[in-house]
Amino acid sequence: MLVTLKQIADEAAERDYAVPAFNIFGYEDIIPVVRAAEEKRAPVILAANIPAIQHMPLAYLAPLMLQAAKSASVPVCVHLDHGKDFQSCSDAIENGFSSVMYDGSQLSLEENIRRTKEIADYAHQRGISVEAEIGSVGYSDPSIAMKHQLSDPDEVEQFVRETGIDAVAISVGTVHRMETQGASIDFDLLERIQSRVSIPLVIHGSSGVPDDQLRRLASYRVAKINIGTALRMAFGNTLRDEMEQKPKAFDRISLFGRPMTAVQEAATKKFSILGF
Repeated sequence: MLVTLKQIADEAAERDYAVPAFNIFGYEDIIPVVRAAEEKRAPVILAANIPAIQHMPLAYLAPLMLQAAKSASVPVCVHLDHGKDFQSCSDAIENGFSSVMYDGSQLSLEENIRRTKEIADYAHQRGISVEAEIGSVGYSDPSIAMKHQLSDPDEVEQFVRETGIDAVAISVGTVHRMETQGASIDFDLLERIQSRVSIPLVIHGSSGVPDDQLRRLASYRVAKINIGTALRMAFGNTLRDEMEQKPKAFDRISLFGRPMTAVQEAATKKFSILGF
């Protein structure tokens, strides 16, 4: 069933679990993720980022995501990840997404507040949830020129108060696109932020978080945890192995079976760690 982020995040923030937001790129990971959610009887967030939309425009990707959500037996939020401006967020909303994340983390606090509030007002008028980021989660890839800055509790409180968003993404030690679980969470900072705001918290870049710290995050008011690289690695590594074992195969459908199973298994493991 299709739901908004607010519908599942508000409850998750008060419970001892966190809802995973899996970055998806097409049918081959949408379906395994939803199957994993149904297997665990858990809500899930299907998240499309800008690179995914550049590869498969919303006119094609949104119907796939929405059909999977509407036909699922568990709550599924269809979410825009790291929307870069008003246009990308409004496009997702107009194509049926139930939630959008605007990322103004590279801007000044004042400009981030101004732009985020504009998007939040637009989305809320249409019944759509909004997530936004304060502080900045950087990237392990040095070619991606984005600052990495831990969130300041005072700024988080001001940001939430002045924008009216439904969930806030914070930076407490994670890094995007980590291929090994080497991140270290600043739980003291997380606690100080948690004490200042009442809306659900969001953690990005969680593929690099060790399992024990990931489970601990879910025990806080962290309602949404983004996971992308772990699934891409499961699919890509399995596909590479499949092609090496079948060097003469050229039918991609026959090659996608094992990678899709690997994605479902990786997603199921993350659900278990996050409290399901």
